[in-house]
Amino acid sequence: MAEARTFTEQNPIRVFLLDDHEVVRRGLTDLLDSEPDISVVGDADSVEHALVRGPALRPDVAVLDVRLPDGDGISVCRELRSRMPELACLMLTSFDEEEALLDAIMAGAAGYVLKQIRGSDLVAAVRTVASGQSMLDPTTTARLMRSLRADPTEGPAPAPELAGLSPRERDILALIGDGLTNREIGKKLYLSEKTVKNHISRLLAKLGVQRRVQAAVLASHLEQPASPDRSTR
Repeated sequence: MAEARTFTEQNPIRVFLLDDHEVVRRGLTDLLDSEPDISVVGDADSVEHALVRGPALRPDVAVLDVRLPDGDGISVCRELRSRMPELACLMLTSFDEEEALLDAIMAGAAGYVLKQIRGSDLVAAVRTVASGQSMLDPTTTARLMRSLRADPTEGPAPAPELAGLSPRERDILALIGDGLTNREIGKKLYLSEKTVKNHISRLLAKLGVQRRVQAAVLASHLEQPASPDRSTR
């Protein structure tokens, strides 16, 4: 486990903001910059802008709007964390949507808050995720996993699909289920990021799903069927 990070006025939490509304960005900047141990180092109004500016600024925390005109903050979270594994992403949204929350969990977000949150609570949330803690309640996560797994529209029955996966694909699927990025999966399995991406494309096709979050739900079924098949080649 990584040590909890500590921040001070001399070494403040570096925050990056992504929201397509200027008034929201200004309000968040004023709120956060007024705290002695927090410094807003930059912002962006689009996915494209965020992916260019974010890595260059080396923030500790990224506060990301979920819905954007040219994409979504969840994909930005996944991409930024693949480049900066230590980055803590705090998703900010106007909508309390279960699927968006689950997507955020799978992208490796450390927290998910509604825009209706009080200013003092948002400041506390930034400090919480910056210290290395998660604001995602495991009970809520487990409930969401169960509800999505029970939804017949989310994909085919998992058992026969999982039986067709190779041992390597099973390993990767299990790590997707843990919310790891392609880069993190590659480091764990000693594979290049491109090789991981190719494996994921193949296993998604085998599972009959299009999205990582759906594969992650199926990953929860690996525990029972995976063990006896581990020795097969």
